[in-house]
Amino acid sequence: MALTIPAPGREDAAADTPGVAVLAAGCFWCVEAVYLGLAGVTRIVSGYTGGAAETANYRAVCTGTTGHAEAVEIHYDPALLSFGRLLQVFFAVAHDPTQHDRQGNDVGTQYRSAIFTLNDAQALLARDYVAQLDQAKVFAGPIATEITPLTHFYPAEDYHQDYARQHPDQPYICAVALPKVEKLRARFPQWLRESQRR
Repeated sequence: MALTIPAPGREDAAADTPGVAVLAAGCFWCVEAVYLGLAGVTRIVSGYTGGAAETANYRAVCTGTTGHAEAVEIHYDPALLSFGRLLQVFFAVAHDPTQHDRQGNDVGTQYRSAIFTLNDAQALLARDYVAQLDQAKVFAGPIATEITPLTHFYPAEDYHQDYARQHPDQPYICAVALPKVEKLRARFPQWLRESQRR
């Protein structure tokens, strides 16, 4: 039975001032695929954050020793979408936030659950929402999501960008990303962009 993930108890326009959110929830191919389905998302960049510039490359990040997480930088229109709604999808669809330094068979600090905040309003809203979900015992275990200020975001190599849409038959995409997209369609059909509606 699917978990019901409530919306954040409040919204904050200041959290939407940049119109950008940076989230990590396992493999960035899968997270990008989920958020591309939302109306109001204008652009997504897959990349790395949490480590140094010299290790912001796929080969290094895959070692799990760089401090980087695979993350997505989501650009959105605050008139159509909010940071709070992005967080609701993050916890309801994008991944299992109770897993520490892994998502399914992808294991390592690069696959950790994290919200990299761009301002104080985003940080406070994220912390309040995690507390709300933990207090309501929505998940079987405590939320492991790290909430930390964004320092630098480094775009990943070109071949990682828009990967799921360009490679829909790739086995990993079929097994991991597409079920998340289907979950988004089932749980939040009212938030889908027109091209994603059936």
